[in-house]
Amino acid sequence: HVQLVESGGGSVQAGGSLRLSCVASGYSVVSGCMGWFRQAPGKEREPVARINSGGSITTYAASVRGRATISKDNAKNTLFMLMNSLDPEDTAMYYCAASRLFSCSARQDDYAYWGQGTQVTVS
Repeated sequence: HVQLVESGGGSVQAGGSLRLSCVASGYSVVSGCMGWFRQAPGKEREPVARINSGGSITTYAASVRGRATISKDNAKNTLFMLMNSLDPEDTAMYYCAASRLFSCSARQDDYAYWGQGTQVTVS
């Protein structure tokens, strides 16, 4: 049984930073691509960042490139995303997702497992 549990969201002022975490159980973070997605109120869920199984390739949405860093700790089986210079446009529910595929894509259908989300509110 795979579980992805996100944490680290919260309310922050514009310009601030947050580090989101996603602890995986029943799934190894080196077994496939993992990513962060977000969904703002009234909008569709969109990809934010992803990292391949080996951790050597990261991809970011244009809206967060230069402000976000995705990483993972294999020993802790945890995925992270540090976000700096937060803007009210970053307000959304952030979801961790895991794929059984080694290569990464932005397609949500490629991700078999999803967390419940952690809310980020920037004011």
